[in-house]
Amino acid sequence: MERKIRVLVAKAGLDGHDRGAKVVAAALRDAGMEVIYTGLRQTPEMIVGAAVQEDVDAIGISLLSGAHMTIFPKVLSLMKEKGLGDVLLFGGGIIPDKDINALKEMGVGELFTPGTLTSDIVKYIHDWMNKRPMR
Repeated sequence: MERKIRVLVAKAGLDGHDRGAKVVAAALRDAGMEVIYTGLRQTPEMIVGAAVQEDVDAIGISLLSGAHMTIFPKVLSLMKEKGLGDVLLFGGGIIPDKDINALKEMGVGELFTPGTLTSDIVKYIHDWMNKRPMR
């Protein structure tokens, strides 16, 4: 039997708005993925620690607070430190195009802005998993 894709969905920083993250988590679950939702106000250390513990394939971070240029690089750094270089880091929220480009250059995967169809997020994760070497 094929192993389910495991995705950690997190709300980082002080942002208290989690509706979008919950909608994405539900869509991923409905698409057959195993989803671990960490809840609100997670630090980069908490997110990466949970990713290690849960042996996830992908980490999705929702950010509406404007802290994306701090949170994503810190998570990437911790992922490398903990040996999670083969784990996808993607996210979403209100992120300006110039910052999206900068974050992608650092190694963050796709960044989804408000209005993105959840089916597009599901397809992105499936496509990424299909291109990735088996773990």
